[in-house]
Amino acid sequence: MTKAELIEQMAKDAGISKVAAGASLDSFMGNVAKALKKRNGKVTLVGFGTFKKVYRKTRKGRNPQTGEVIKIKGKNVVKFSAGKKLLDYL
Repeated sequence: MTKAELIEQMAKDAGISKVAAGASLDSFMGNVAKALKKRNGKVTLVGFGTFKKVYRKTRKGRNPQTGEVIKIKGKNVVKFSAGKKLLDYL
């Protein structure tokens, strides 16, 4: 599902305009990103799941073309853990 398809479905389900649904989705994504930017960023949506910022340590990798060992820098990544209700839908 694309962002445009999601906005269209949200507008249909809530009985609002696509513009309002788009603004709501943009606000949601912006607020999740803002919360994850904080030091111990975490967003929990009960039943749906949890977005959590995790630091991935520096590690060694291998260049597949040359076989040379390379250093991969550490960085922050976002992990998502699905909640029980979401898992029940699958």
